[in-house]
Amino acid sequence: MTDTASDITALDAPASLLGESPLWHPMEQQLYWTDIPGKALRCHDPRTGRHRTWLVDTEVGSLAPMREGGLLLARRDGLWQFDPDTGRQHALAAAPYDSNRERFNDGKCDPQGRFWTGTIYEPRDAALAALYCYDRAHGLRRMAGDITVGNGLGWSPDGRTLYYSDTKAHTIYAQDFDADTGQPGARRILAQFPLKQPDQALDTYGGRPDGAAVDAEGAYWCAMFEGQRLLKLSPQGVVLREVRLPVRCVTMPCFGGPDLKTLYITTSREKRPEHELAAQPLAGRILSLRVDTPGLPANTFG
Repeated sequence: MTDTASDITALDAPASLLGESPLWHPMEQQLYWTDIPGKALRCHDPRTGRHRTWLVDTEVGSLAPMREGGLLLARRDGLWQFDPDTGRQHALAAAPYDSNRERFNDGKCDPQGRFWTGTIYEPRDAALAALYCYDRAHGLRRMAGDITVGNGLGWSPDGRTLYYSDTKAHTIYAQDFDADTGQPGARRILAQFPLKQPDQALDTYGGRPDGAAVDAEGAYWCAMFEGQRLLKLSPQGVVLREVRLPVRCVTMPCFGGPDLKTLYITTSREKRPEHELAAQPLAGRILSLRVDTPGLPANTFG
């Protein structure tokens, strides 16, 4: 089913250059996200309209709530604990790569409270990025490789399937997941999309898989960067719904609101041509729409 949702609105919050990693905080009932090149962390409270911004020393690829309070930030220079109330932060784990060529990107906690994060190999000319897992008992471990741009992390409602994507490869993967050990099984392709061809018009290009979220029925909702759409995929990779959006570069959805039926979608305006930005004034803003099936609440680190 393809549709253009009629109730898409934009949050009354400043635009980001590259909005990413939206997080509906399960305890605070507020929306957080990061502006990666803007080196900023943002927060919006839809009950009051209050908006807050924290400037960070380096790029934040993703974030997660922590059981003891505060946020876990996956920054270019490593994993950090951050207290939004005081601004205090301290390092948890150093970056395990050359930060001149690689950085942490999409990240989320699994249902057992371990933090998973992919990296992006910034030259994008080789599959030298990886997928990492962090917990306090084992530290930071490399769990998978052969990736160029790690994205799209999520888990099935029963916690037995791990999803992630390689945006550069236009591919979404699924792996069986051992909840006790945190070990993923053999990688299989959930969905694959045509590569963008040289000089291909964007109107004929469906986009490449970026960030994602899983709903309570197990559907995988994926932002298609440059494709101006969201896809809802079944656990078998079948497209159940396509939602057309008013912004070309959508980056990641998350489920929020008290009933987890509001889909918040981060978008980008970074390096986009002027004619596109003129035609798409919501680029860089947070879009939202209501859906029938609630999402899964964000898992908490620890």
